[in-house]
Amino acid sequence: MWTAALTLMVAVAAAVVLKGLAHRRPLAPGAPAPDVEARDQNGKVMRLSDLRGHPVVVYFYPKDRSSGCTLEAQAFRSGYGQFRARGAEIVGVSNDGVASHKDFCGREALPFTLLADPGEDIARAFGVSGLFGYYHRVTFLVDGAGVIRRVFDPVRPRTHAQEVLAALDALPGVATPAPP
Repeated sequence: MWTAALTLMVAVAAAVVLKGLAHRRPLAPGAPAPDVEARDQNGKVMRLSDLRGHPVVVYFYPKDRSSGCTLEAQAFRSGYGQFRARGAEIVGVSNDGVASHKDFCGREALPFTLLADPGEDIARAFGVSGLFGYYHRVTFLVDGAGVIRRVFDPVRPRTHAQEVLAALDALPGVATPAPP
């Protein structure tokens, strides 16, 4: 009797681990960015296509208020003016809910959009994998026509925003502001 119960527990644990390790391959440069829709930190529905005509940084991160995610968000916040000067938008995505995103934006004074993806629809559309319910850290640089031009994987949270900014400057048609 206890052998059957132990076997069942091992099977369930293995299924949970395998589900958590499910790996998707991120969309590649040259692919069209999916036209996803989700609620932002204010509960407003946003579609990625609403940002067409502007380059968009779509960055996936594991969890609001975790140390690495906070560093990455702070780096994008610090460089936000430079991204906007180039006409770019920044959109962060995790499977945290709207209330968590609102709290995270308030605590960190984030001036950009965070999309709630509790059903993991956006992650699936972009091919972003996760482990035990936390997204893999990956960033997509999408041009104004809605085409993915760069995929950043792996990501170093502290220096990532500057790496993305340099790639943005290399995109055709992006005006780099003159130094002051």
